[in-house]
Amino acid sequence: MKVRDLMSTNITCVKEDASVSQIASHMKRDDVGCLPVCDDAGHLKGIITDRDLVLRALTEKQPGETTSGDIMTTSPVTVSPDMNIHDAALLFSAHQIRRLPVIEASRIVGMLSLGDVAAKPVCIDEAGDALSAISVTGAAPAES
Repeated sequence: MKVRDLMSTNITCVKEDASVSQIASHMKRDDVGCLPVCDDAGHLKGIITDRDLVLRALTEKQPGETTSGDIMTTSPVTVSPDMNIHDAALLFSAHQIRRLPVIEASRIVGMLSLGDVAAKPVCIDEAGDALSAISVTGAAPAES
């Protein structure tokens, strides 16, 4: 099974100048825990998670002036739509992350979450292994 078989394709991107309030509104409206940060051509610049909003945006000296460019992870781990789901699950584990932007021809085409993998019965072992690795307390994420 390939990433393209499980990825979400109806995703919302924000620009680097999006305010924290705009980011939170998009997450609430779309019921998602992360948003890719993209330029006008759909090139991925970074990613913002709900955790970034809490730990980075709300601890800033001027949270009302904080933008997505200030709090995004600038080099997110990505996958291609043709990657095997098992290999994607290994990335979730190795980097202790729950979401992977899907990139094709240098543009974002989807998002794969650990939940997407867990929802497919044939992938339940991969999802469980990844979640176990992510949930290890005090473990540092692996270097790329």
